[in-house]
Amino acid sequence: MKTNLGKKTILYPMPVLMVGTYDKKGKPDMMAAAWGGVFNEGLINLCLDKGHKTVANLKERKAFTVAIADAAHVVECDYLGIVSAHDEADKVAKAGFTATKSANVDAPVIEELPLTLECQLESYDDTTEQAVGRIINVIADDSVLTEGKVDPAKLKAITYDPENHTYIQLGQVVGKAFSDGNKIN
Repeated sequence: MKTNLGKKTILYPMPVLMVGTYDKKGKPDMMAAAWGGVFNEGLINLCLDKGHKTVANLKERKAFTVAIADAAHVVECDYLGIVSAHDEADKVAKAGFTATKSANVDAPVIEELPLTLECQLESYDDTTEQAVGRIINVIADDSVLTEGKVDPAKLKAITYDPENHTYIQLGQVVGKAFSDGNKIN
């Protein structure tokens, strides 16, 4: 049996993406976003309400970073998602995060978050509130790598559960992509 849940904006998993920018004065800002992901080769799409200071920043600076929220920093990442930079100008520092300048784009990298995409803004559509960024580089802390590749079990990325307003840690391998399906042949 299946139950109709009605029209809802839910999808599992929903990543917790931490979008970092600099404002006009060079102050780092970061917000949490759950509606986004990679698409096409080398591009990321984010749905970001145009009222966010982060959106004004990325439109001004034409660059942003996207860090993956992890289990070790749930409190800090949630704080950055619920507090607006319009109200708390130094919210990144208040969260206890250390922002350093990206070597590749005009945006901050949060040292405590182990995986970050450095992006150039390709476009922002005020009607659909869609930001498209070109991924210039990916930075990974050595602590989340195994044999030079990101290890999801070490990354401990979190996903947002919109139905229960909780965060869930990802990481368990359950199959091998582009391989397990061959068992059906």
